[in-house]
Amino acid sequence: MARERLTPLDQLSAAALGCTLCAAVLPLGPRPVFRVSPTARLLLIGQAPGTKVHISGVPFDDASGDRLRGWMGIGRDIFYDSAKIAFLPMGFCYPGRLKNGGDAPPRPECAPAWHGKFLSLLPQLELILLVGGYAQKRYLGKGSMTEHVRAGAGTKYLPLPHPSWRTAGWEKKNPWFGEEILPRLKSEVSRLTAE
Repeated sequence: MARERLTPLDQLSAAALGCTLCAAVLPLGPRPVFRVSPTARLLLIGQAPGTKVHISGVPFDDASGDRLRGWMGIGRDIFYDSAKIAFLPMGFCYPGRLKNGGDAPPRPECAPAWHGKFLSLLPQLELILLVGGYAQKRYLGKGSMTEHVRAGAGTKYLPLPHPSWRTAGWEKKNPWFGEEILPRLKSEVSRLTAE
């Protein structure tokens, strides 16, 4: 029986799933969480998995994912259709917690090691959602998260705040987000995930 030949994307995914680059400093050990497909037209670059996502292995499988799906105007069925939407967090593994109780930043080794390789193998991408300040800093450079979201970036990137519960106060202070950015986001997501 002939063995099925792995594509370069399959090979890269297998390598990333076996990554131990940060193993010595990850409190729960390595468990890379990402999803890619050569047919995905939309990519979400978020921060890093929290504990719930570390356990489930499913991107945005938490309250922040509920909020993000609400912003995007889609349900779990479309959100997790890997043929349509890919996920590459800035850090593939749970980075631990800070002393103040929040999640630690994504490990700085991860995105430089993997993002360029994955992006070169995702030819159908039309839009990249930069979810949170870490992704925006890497892909858009200097500027605050609010400045990036307000500017709306270009045709390739659409910056969004991180969808944690902490964002509720930010949304109240910045009503333009709901009035201007979310309608554009929903329209783009609808277009890119249509059959």
